[in-house]
Amino acid sequence: MPVIQYYATGRRKTSAARVFLRPGTGQITVNHRESYGLFACSGICFNHESPRRGEEFVTRKISLGVAKIKLGLARELRMGNLDAKRDWGFAGDYVRAMWMMLQHDRADDYVIATGETHSVREFIAEAFAHVGLNWKKHVIVDKRFLRPAEVDLLIGDRRKLTRVLGWKPDVDFRSLVRMMVDADITRLSGGRR
Repeated sequence: MPVIQYYATGRRKTSAARVFLRPGTGQITVNHRESYGLFACSGICFNHESPRRGEEFVTRKISLGVAKIKLGLARELRMGNLDAKRDWGFAGDYVRAMWMMLQHDRADDYVIATGETHSVREFIAEAFAHVGLNWKKHVIVDKRFLRPAEVDLLIGDRRKLTRVLGWKPDVDFRSLVRMMVDADITRLSGGRR
């Protein structure tokens, strides 16, 4: 069952709500749009990251690991495949894209992504460089963290979102990595930086 969020609006006479459906509900979105006249949009969100991301996700594992090493709470960071490439963007930018979708005059479906790809290795290198450390002295590739069915490359095509709504990400890759590392350092040091 999809999670449906309703946004009240008085702008459309054909519907009493604006609906944003999560990925995996694409056909349901089209069905609601065509059958019930609802203003329903679907967004396929590629990896959306922030300091609030769960520690079980690789980006947060890296930022938290780097923070611990910088603060002397750890010595190493054990990782899996460093060559996997992902389209990582800032969650706040993606929420802005969702909001823009719901403000547009015509309901449609969009891919929300940066359109760029970076490897896990690049994320690690940027995170360690931000705190003045050499990642090669701290990162250990551990076979226990290798995925049996790893997808080597994930990248989204945001051209439609940019063309129709004028959306583009405000937070670039480097700023995202630094934001996450800074937040973990602050969190681990009790709010002191």
